[in-house]
Amino acid sequence: MCLLVLAWQSHARYRLIVAANRDEFHDRPSAQLGKWIAGEGGARAEILAGRDLQAGGTWLGLDRARRFGIVTNYRDMQRSAPGAPSRGELIPQYLAQSASAEAFTGALERSAAQYAGFNLLVSDGAALWYASNRAERFGRALPPGVYGLSNHLLDTPWPKLTRVQGAFRDWLDARPEPDADELLRMLADRRPAADHEELPRTGLSPEWERALSSPFVVHRDYGTRCSTVLLLEPSGAFSLIERRFDRTGSETGLTEVQLGPGEW
Repeated sequence: MCLLVLAWQSHARYRLIVAANRDEFHDRPSAQLGKWIAGEGGARAEILAGRDLQAGGTWLGLDRARRFGIVTNYRDMQRSAPGAPSRGELIPQYLAQSASAEAFTGALERSAAQYAGFNLLVSDGAALWYASNRAERFGRALPPGVYGLSNHLLDTPWPKLTRVQGAFRDWLDARPEPDADELLRMLADRRPAADHEELPRTGLSPEWERALSSPFVVHRDYGTRCSTVLLLEPSGAFSLIERRFDRTGSETGLTEVQLGPGEW
């Protein structure tokens, strides 16, 4: 994932609301949202997630118990160490076992330096934890609130994140009953940063920084591959929608899963 906004225990109906865009190279193969078995050996579980077919991991998923995880890359120019594990394995690792979000984050800290830069959000229902191996403090529990994340640390005010996070807050204030279609339209914003807004300086060329400055990225080589919305109630009922796109930004598919409490 390369841009997401999230409301944690901040809505009258929903425990968790997530709206996210996944940006990736168009040539990297992936499978659409669906159920598959994550983990190895005794730590195995069926999860609901898209799947990266190159490394085998995922960017966003949840399990039968409604435990949830999402990961974004941290944009820097540090080269990955030879043999470094895929960041996409973090979500399946979490969902394949039963540890709390706090326990998983604490255990991950010991091996986090092996990975290229990442941001991770994991929830076990009772708590939401944020972790990054590029942050001064690796992991912390997040209080109820509204958060935004792109390819830097949590709530870093990059222009596209500031825009979407502001629109998300306005939407939450104005809409007591969330409409997933409105969230998907918010994610579909293809406007680059305005001329007066300062672009991030992450080591990319100014041309690339500008191309990546829109919430929805359209580029022949790299862009927004899917938009995802999750609406999760305290009871466990949820709606999960994934809309997929090609290199021109045209929609290629839509998957929607709606399950009641206890259903799987």
